[in-house]
Amino acid sequence: MSHLAPQTEKNFKLMEQVAQKTGSDSKLETCIQCGTCGGSCPSAMDMEHTPRKLFALLRAGEREEVLSSNTPWVCVSCYFCAVRCPQEIKIPDVMYTLKSMAVAEGAYRDSTASDFSRTFVSMVENYGRSYELGLATRHYLRHFPLRLPSMAPMGIGLLSKKRLNLKPKKIQGIKQLNAILDRAKELEAA
Repeated sequence: MSHLAPQTEKNFKLMEQVAQKTGSDSKLETCIQCGTCGGSCPSAMDMEHTPRKLFALLRAGEREEVLSSNTPWVCVSCYFCAVRCPQEIKIPDVMYTLKSMAVAEGAYRDSTASDFSRTFVSMVENYGRSYELGLATRHYLRHFPLRLPSMAPMGIGLLSKKRLNLKPKKIQGIKQLNAILDRAKELEAA
């Protein structure tokens, strides 16, 4: 029998779960709430919660608030926060874990970012790289169809400069890449 109160035990389990899914070297549980991450983040002004605040909510066991937050989706994975963190927490890695958990639990509020992410991953799995025209077209048709016509001049300019391909191209060694991705999925599921 645990000596922790039920709410405290539940809170610890959420933090423990995220740390475990992120990996033992995430150092998530060592956060000292200094705020360096949020002060370093180029995307902080667009986040509902800075990473510091999100980690405080995580520590408090606020599962729904954490997983429905836009913070992990707005993170651009520049690793500036991780480089400046005095505890060397792998903050972007934690953000990837939170995105994965939010998708698995259907806990995010707005599907725009998760749909974009799934489309991007699907293209990498199919072609070994992003197919920008297909990615942008699919994303804008699904989420911002009225904005698509305004993007046409830029698309035509990119096509004319040969900076955009009409058809996707597969990389050499796509089978090897898919074997790596399959193994990563197995490890994530374990």
